[in-house]
Amino acid sequence: MRITRHRFFACCTTALLLAATPAAAGPVRVNPTGVNVSTVGATTVFLTFGGLANQKPAEAFWCGALISAAPAVGQRCDPARIFGQLPVRFDQSTASGSSGFTDIMSIPASVARRAFEDARSGSTSSFFYVRRFVSLTGGPDEFVVVTCRMAGGGARVPLSLTDVRLSFEGKPTVQFVQPGASPPAISAEVTYTGTGRLRGRWEVVRPGQPVPEERDLLSEAALPIEERGSQQRYTELQRLDVFLPPTGKAVIPGPDVHRIPTDLEGQYLLLLRIEATDDKSADSDLAAVGAGATVVHSGGVAGFALPVLRYVVGSTPPAAVHAGGVTLLAPGETSAVPAGGHLDLTWRDEAGAVLYRVEMQSSTGEMVGAALVQPGQGVYRVPPFIREKVTDKRIRWRVVALDPQGRAVGASVWRSVTFVEGS
Repeated sequence: MRITRHRFFACCTTALLLAATPAAAGPVRVNPTGVNVSTVGATTVFLTFGGLANQKPAEAFWCGALISAAPAVGQRCDPARIFGQLPVRFDQSTASGSSGFTDIMSIPASVARRAFEDARSGSTSSFFYVRRFVSLTGGPDEFVVVTCRMAGGGARVPLSLTDVRLSFEGKPTVQFVQPGASPPAISAEVTYTGTGRLRGRWEVVRPGQPVPEERDLLSEAALPIEERGSQQRYTELQRLDVFLPPTGKAVIPGPDVHRIPTDLEGQYLLLLRIEATDDKSADSDLAAVGAGATVVHSGGVAGFALPVLRYVVGSTPPAAVHAGGVTLLAPGETSAVPAGGHLDLTWRDEAGAVLYRVEMQSSTGEMVGAALVQPGQGVYRVPPFIREKVTDKRIRWRVVALDPQGRAVGASVWRSVTFVEGS
């Protein structure tokens, strides 16, 4: 069963958890109050806020100095020393338990660079993450501070993933596989902070299964404790348990290709699921903020949805779907897809183009949509408004390869898709 979640605007990545017992009224508290962070790149930290009483979280900033927040409570960022604010698209914050809030503090590399330059010019080697909480009953705002101590990116920094890239033998494209054959070898290139064991599993989504939602693709450590174990599960291919030294980068081999299914024709998704591990530098103590009586382990936290790899199994001769250096994969010709479901258009880009343009037309030839896709992606998810533009619920699509001047250097054949009622 999926859990309904209320999302709040957040400007960094932190996570919080609340027990069922309401916290006593008082100042809003956070744990940990101080963390070691990377000096040269991004860092992600799980935080717990407790003691909220008719309050909601508002914006948060990173800055190099604090000033009094009067007449509000606490200290706020000095406007002259602000380093940055997390964009809304990176918001992973969630209400949790009673009077609690969970947020994942993802410090961008740009903020780390500004803090480093500030320290090199003579300031202290620490900076601050300050979050504002707004009263819903007319009380004063409260500002809560987390101290970020620059400490390299290795030991004693939380084990967090700052970038993950999946690929087939170094090529992050959609693969076309004949039934019964094995796809190319798979690997995951991860960029991280800290050191410790990274645990998880490889899973596969077979044709016809519901595709994962964005929250299903988060690392387990990015979820509040109540939601851990609630993400959609798929067929497990292989377990993952590797030690990451404090070097910041590693290449992790994928599952044995002979375990990857290719028995049914259609599109498959390969998922890397990262589980939360015990990492002292990433712990958050709920008792310290009145949000519970346990310590939440968050080793392996990531402030973004992990990527997926796609491969398509089919016996269609390549010559039937290939033109101009672009091979269409899925959906197949005259496919029918549920009107309320996702429609992913996939192709294999072999034209050496700098961009690919996906074109969509109605059955009468009217252009109803177009989008540009970077090379190496090989997939485009059709937005819901496209199907609303076609009265007969049919579109046709193709992919055009573009050179650096935006000129077409090749194009695939056209394919038709029909939207049908159903789940």
